Amino acid sequence: MIRRLPQSRDRGIPEATVARLPLYLRALTGMAERGVATVSSEDLALAAGVNSAKLRKDLSHLGSYGTRGVGYDVEYLIYQISRELGLTQDWAVAIVGIGNLGRALANYGGFVSRGFRVAALFDANPEVVGDHIAGLNVEHIDELEAVIERRGVSIVVIATPAAAAQQICDRVIAVGVTSILNFAPTVLSVPEGVDVRKVDLSIELQILAFHEQRKGDRESGGPVMAEGLQQGASA
Repeated sequence: MIRRLPQSRDRGIPEATVARLPLYLRALTGMAERGVATVSSEDLALAAGVNSAKLRKDLSHLGSYGTRGVGYDVEYLIYQISRELGLTQDWAVAIVGIGNLGRALANYGGFVSRGFRVAALFDANPEVVGDHIAGLNVEHIDELEAVIERRGVSIVVIATPAAAAQQICDRVIAVGVTSILNFAPTVLSVPEGVDVRKVDLSIELQILAFHEQRKGDRESGGPVMAEGLQQGASA
């Protein structure tokens, strides 16, 4: 049986807030490991990289307002955020595409502590099928639907080449999966009710390259500075 992930948006929590909750959880977990019992909104915001007003508004959606002069109880806030994100349960994850990225994801040890259990691995390459990785045998892609149903997979990670991604997406949706993490360099078409999160490292690098180039232009008096001077002269 495939279990559904909780839909925070149905409970009135904005998507932008949902996207920041893992940042707060990571910061809080680090504090708990250091023995911190309470934290102010300012300190938590600093650790998470957001402003404190935004943090307080985000946490108010969880019904957590902190205590004036004391702040937030770290352990309880960890529980609140974990519960909202569905991390108090065990979510079975399947990884499709066991190349370098798929293998790295399968071997990543941080999933279990966050409520995610890699339950199945799939590939189409006969030389990869049958490999033993992180305690699991790589299954042939022909077994996709049967294994997903048998192991109760709720989330599918697609780490295939772009050409294969949409077909894999369609197949897992047909068997009842509604949460997909896409590493393939393509945009997936999905019906309403299916959530897709896309991770594209090349896009992130291109954005960083854009900002790096602008830094260089400013330092050298290049195009960015010249444009500013022209605007000033024409004002």
